[in-house]
Amino acid sequence: METPRTPDRQIRAVYDAETITVYQAYDAHIAGPALAAQTFVPPFKQGRMTWIKPSFLWMMYRCGWAAKPGQARVLAVAITRDGFAWALANSCGSTPAHDEAYDDWKRRLAASPVRVQWDPERDLHLNRLDHRSIQIGLSGDAVRRYTGEWITAIADVTPLARRIAGHLDAGEQDRARGLLPVERPYPVVV
Repeated sequence: METPRTPDRQIRAVYDAETITVYQAYDAHIAGPALAAQTFVPPFKQGRMTWIKPSFLWMMYRCGWAAKPGQARVLAVAITRDGFAWALANSCGSTPAHDEAYDDWKRRLAASPVRVQWDPERDLHLNRLDHRSIQIGLSGDAVRRYTGEWITAIADVTPLARRIAGHLDAGEQDRARGLLPVERPYPVVV
């Protein structure tokens, strides 16, 4: 029997009935207070766009297995599924939709507190795959909702990221793969 093809665009994530996990990477001066408060607090800046990523491997690509400057602490942030749904419903793509007039898209972009972009998903070695993963940029009201309403827990997964990277460096792919968070297709139409 043939293995079903992964859709070009599909949200895959760790989730349960109430929450979905997204990832962010910061320096210790932001991650430490966020872990202590279980939400983002100063020096986190509410006025900046903040990007959340449901794909663990895409986050690892972005932060280099928690080794890039300014991204040495990887946080798994559990947010409400209602909040995630709000973000998607109030989003605008980072590029115009197919057959959308550029000026119409620019108006939508200016009015939206959430950006969505689809970037190539990554494999265990962080190589580009043919299908894409969602990245969600929150600004304005969306950041306030994220930090004030949606977050239910924040965990530091930096040790996990470094353990997986260590197995990969040692050529232990199966051990590395066995530690990955189990992400399933998320039941939403985007």
